[in-house]
This record gives sequence, C-alpha cells and structure tokens, in this order.
Amino acid sequence: QVQLIESGGGLVQAGGSLRLSCAASGRTVIANAAAWYRQAPGKQRELVASIVGGGDTTYADSVKGRFSISRDFRKNMAYLQMNSLKPEDTAVYYCNLRLGGVWTRTSGDWGQGTQVTVSS
Repeated sequence: QVQLIESGGGLVQAGGSLRLSCAASGRTVIANAAAWYRQAPGKQRELVASIVGGGDTTYADSVKGRFSISRDFRKNMAYLQMNSLKPEDTAVYYCNLRLGGVWTRTSGDWGQGTQVTVSS
C-alpha cells in the first residue's frame, strides 16, 4: 500500500516562506503528476497547485506568483515552495501523486497532512 508523507509545515510570520515536501513510501511506480491541496478549518479542501510530467503547472488564483510546485518523479517526490505567505494561507496541506495513472488519494480521509500556520 502506498503512503504519502508530507513535511515542512510550521509556524511562520506573514511574508515568510516555507517549503513543503511530499514523499511516497511503499511499493510504487514512477509518478507522472503531483498536486498540493489545503484545507482550512471549516472549509472544504481546495486544490492549490498541480504539475504533470512534462512540467506544466496550474495554480489557484490565490497563490499565483507566490507558490511554486516542483517534482522529482524519479524519486516520487513533490515540493511546494511557498513565499510571501499570508494568514489566509493557514491550513493543513496535503499532497497527492499520480502513480501509474492512478491518483493515490481520492475520497475519504487523507490523513494528517502538514500544518501551515501564518501569523499576522
């Protein structure tokens, strides 16, 4: 069974930066897409950024120009560089990897993720 493990979250002041990492463990095949989501208290989970094997990226309007997604699919790793953080970026962040054409996480409980808290 594949598990995704996020790391790199923490408490940062507004205007600061964090770099999140995502690693796949277990028996895996090479990933060909990755995505980062976040869920703030009382809100639905939302897509923050995604990247496919060719390098094409998409971003939520709220993070464009501030966040950058990258990947090393040979290692089944994905990253989210977050700059100019704002208090509204506070949320639990989750990653998702598409392994062998199938997204690892679909519905249900996505686990603990990594908490990002931005103070004003």
